[in-house]
Amino acid sequence: MSLEKDPRRARLLDDPLAIRAMAHPVRLDLLSLLGREGPMTAADAARRLGISQALASHHLRQLAKYDFVEPAPGKDNRERPWRQVSTSQSWEEAMKTPDGAAAAEVLEQLMAERALDSLARWQQHRPDADPVWRDNSGIGQTGIYLTGDELAEIVGQINDLLQRWVDERPIDDRSTRPPGSRYVSFTQIVTVTPEE
Repeated sequence: MSLEKDPRRARLLDDPLAIRAMAHPVRLDLLSLLGREGPMTAADAARRLGISQALASHHLRQLAKYDFVEPAPGKDNRERPWRQVSTSQSWEEAMKTPDGAAAAEVLEQLMAERALDSLARWQQHRPDADPVWRDNSGIGQTGIYLTGDELAEIVGQINDLLQRWVDERPIDDRSTRPPGSRYVSFTQIVTVTPEE
């Protein structure tokens, strides 16, 4: 689900091949790293992720093949950094075809697993965290009966609430980050019980 309004920064994924290309742990790590840190070379990304430069280069080329990243200007002709093309993606249109739905399911499953891993890492540090971070993070759970329109309204309101900060602080623009800010990930998982 994309929150960005700028069409150059938000990308609608309707090609199952592009969704499958994105649905790889190393590629998601690279996209996340480039989003948080901005342009960097394959060597720098490899060091940050603890992988080989060859592996980072391979996955960056695959991401470039499907227009997720592109070469960025370097300090000189030898340096070849990469940057993200879009900082958010959505794949609702892809869900309308069997191939697209299958690709999106793989991507969403991988993203959910990564969110749970991130939660587990945070829980290790959470007891020692400042109360403002500790008390406003973790999992909340609410079960309610809604109509389809009511569910759409709630999801829209959540997205509208987050939109202000998405617009004011693009993920890949370090200059917009206020002092004391930290990277915060909102993973929205909404499940609906099938009709009996």
